[in-house]
Amino acid sequence: MLKKTLLSLAIATTALSLAACNDTETVADPVEPEVTTTEVVEPEVVADPAVEVDPMADTMATQSIAEIAAGNENLTILTAALQAAGLDTMMMDAGTYTVFAPTDDAFAPVLEALGVTKEELLANTDLLKKVLPYHVVDSVVMAADIPYGTDVATVNGATINISDANVITDATGGTANITGTDIMATNGVVHTIDAVLMPE
Repeated sequence: MLKKTLLSLAIATTALSLAACNDTETVADPVEPEVTTTEVVEPEVVADPAVEVDPMADTMATQSIAEIAAGNENLTILTAALQAAGLDTMMMDAGTYTVFAPTDDAFAPVLEALGVTKEELLANTDLLKKVLPYHVVDSVVMAADIPYGTDVATVNGATINISDANVITDATGGTANITGTDIMATNGVVHTIDAVLMPE
């Protein structure tokens, strides 16, 4: 009988052991931590509409006004006139000038009105010394800074007036259109015009 009891105990222990081994543990699925992402939005940089960027701002001028005129194929008569009047050195010197530079085509009506050739005009240094300084302002005036509707004093002493349509009216009532602006020089700025300004 003792054998039966021991045998029963042995069977019961084995059964319990086997039951424990077969018993599957209930393991919860691993829980992924919730990931939250925050999108970082870079603020959009908007240029101030009141500020115009000057494309020439990073361009350093390397030539004087006289050198710019001499290198421009449309300003050959002006260059010759400056040299004939001895004013080319002034346009090479350090300073702060604005030159309203008549193109070669601008001189044609003047030659016709005076009834002279280009050579005769260049020989009339007294006239050139009056007319050429009338195209020069003794400060740098960029196109954006032109004082429209205001009399502007020139180096010659007489004034010009510039409308907001970029039309210059001279002392005789003649007009010239500004055709090119802000040609930077080491000693100022050049604006091209399509007529010669007359001081009287």
